[in-house]
Amino acid sequence: MSPVFKICIALILSSVLSANINLIKKENSDSNTTLLVIGGIHGNEPGGYFAPEILATHYTIKSKNLWIIPTLNKASIIANKRGIHGDMNRKFNHIKNNDKDKKIVEEIKKIILLPNISLILNLHDGHGFYRKKSEGNIYNPDAWGQTCVIDQCKLLRAQPFGDLNGIALTVKDNINKKLLKKHHSFNVKNTNTKNEDIQMQQSLTYFAVKHSKPAFAIETSKNLSSLAQKVFYQLVAIEEYMKIMDIDYTRDFNLNIEEISKIIKNYGTLVINHNFLLNLNNIKKSLSYIPIESKSNEFYFSNPLGEVKKKRGRYLVYIGNKLVTTLRPQYFKMSKNCQNKFKFVVDGKEVSLPKASEFYVNDDFKVIKAKNYRVNVIGYYKKGTSDESLIDISLNNLNKKYSIDNTNKTYRIEIYDNDEFCSMLLVHFK
Repeated sequence: MSPVFKICIALILSSVLSANINLIKKENSDSNTTLLVIGGIHGNEPGGYFAPEILATHYTIKSKNLWIIPTLNKASIIANKRGIHGDMNRKFNHIKNNDKDKKIVEEIKKIILLPNISLILNLHDGHGFYRKKSEGNIYNPDAWGQTCVIDQCKLLRAQPFGDLNGIALTVKDNINKKLLKKHHSFNVKNTNTKNEDIQMQQSLTYFAVKHSKPAFAIETSKNLSSLAQKVFYQLVAIEEYMKIMDIDYTRDFNLNIEEISKIIKNYGTLVINHNFLLNLNNIKKSLSYIPIESKSNEFYFSNPLGEVKKKRGRYLVYIGNKLVTTLRPQYFKMSKNCQNKFKFVVDGKEVSLPKASEFYVNDDFKVIKAKNYRVNVIGYYKKGTSDESLIDISLNNLNKKYSIDNTNKTYRIEIYDNDEFCSMLLVHFK
């Protein structure tokens, strides 16, 4: 298997976008019609960022354009809090110069105002189930869940997609044809922001509407029984907006709870410094002696929700709001002469494997000796052996406590250029 690459972070212009915002573009050169999907403005609303993660990794856009920001408020997502510096969605009318959210807010404003942005969706999970008349504690007009939210009925300037109420009603009606349960029904919630809602006057969608940009919030309910249900409704709604915009798309999965649940649980891989690969699926809660540099390290995730936070000398690895594993480092000087491929014998067949890759074994493997390189298979021990090249190794030869996964079938193969760290590959026993 080839090394996993970093999800493309598309930069528009250096003056428009910095490292504070990850923007994933799915474009067709013959169109300027662009849907902008923004996830994760509130860190404790996971339906609002796991849905755009799937949109980024499992959808192909065949006409028009789709831009995706899965994790607008990264720090709050990791903390699983609405906003660690206050509510980011209440800072779009005015924000103080010393506000820690200022750079992100100003950057997303610039993106929203780009001429090619045709419609904006801001994704949320809201409390309860919105009903126009009260039907109980969670079914009432004060609830936000299961709504298409608009700030007003129409944009003041006539333009495509300016009929906010008409579009929201169409989306709502089509979602309600695909409900998992009857009480999950969607409604349109018009906040009449300009005249009735001072708080919403500070919001992202109202900022867009004031600048004649069609904008909607999709709110799934926090009271749904699973994250998969929230993501299901987010994706159903997004697809309905894409249909209204004539955005042609395909996806590589069936839109149902079972398949969404599998995708959500697939955390993908992490490559560190282009030379160290970790498969994050079923990984142990803590791994020790991770060879990295003492000062500057680069982390590349195949999952756009991936983030690393350094705390007390350890590296905490997150996918969205989920702490996946903790890495305890061992600092090494990195080799500048590390070759890109290494030869192995896997189940009796010689293969050439790229550095920072993973492979699967039925019975055994061995690393073919390369000049100046030393091999250390973590979990294998033979007295008096400092280089574990040319040794046939099976699962029975390995100490389970050194596996990286909970099934005790995945192990690290570290390669050193003399005393400098070169690369690590993963071996999975079937």
